[in-house]
Amino acid sequence: MEDNINKIKSSVVLEMIRIAHEFNVFSEDIAKKETKDIISFYQKVLPLMYIKASLLPDIEVSDESANERYVAEEHWEKIYMHLKEKFAKADEYWELDENNDSIKVSLSEKLADVYQDTKDFVVLFQKNQMAAKENAVFEMKRLFKVHWGPRSISALNHLHIVSYQNEIEKENEMIF
Repeated sequence: MEDNINKIKSSVVLEMIRIAHEFNVFSEDIAKKETKDIISFYQKVLPLMYIKASLLPDIEVSDESANERYVAEEHWEKIYMHLKEKFAKADEYWELDENNDSIKVSLSEKLADVYQDTKDFVVLFQKNQMAAKENAVFEMKRLFKVHWGPRSISALNHLHIVSYQNEIEKENEMIF
């Protein structure tokens, strides 16, 4: 128990909370932002969140019943639709699935998924119960490994291509 308290109060966890909160606040206000500013923000914050999440400590959960999800489907949908509108044609792209088949994916969907997991983390962590904080950190680390981490990498790769498309095309023309 004492070990969990120290881990939960660690700078790594507190920095993850701060960055996730910043990501969430920005994402919730997306409708008022310019597309170039949205791309720039996500290019900077996604790698930072990825690094911080990879450093999260292992937490032993004392009460699994304290684990809750907060982002409703309607809220996820709102974030998704605002992003989709902002990204327009740049929203869809191709990536390889686990069978090396090309599949069309959505940047907005990936970012809305990251939002949902990080928002749930922040809200649960803010509860004034140790079990809630334990579950928040535990779930954030687990979902980083299997859900939002891979989505953030995919989104970042596409954001990079969108941001530097002209330079990439010029470079490819010089090669061929």
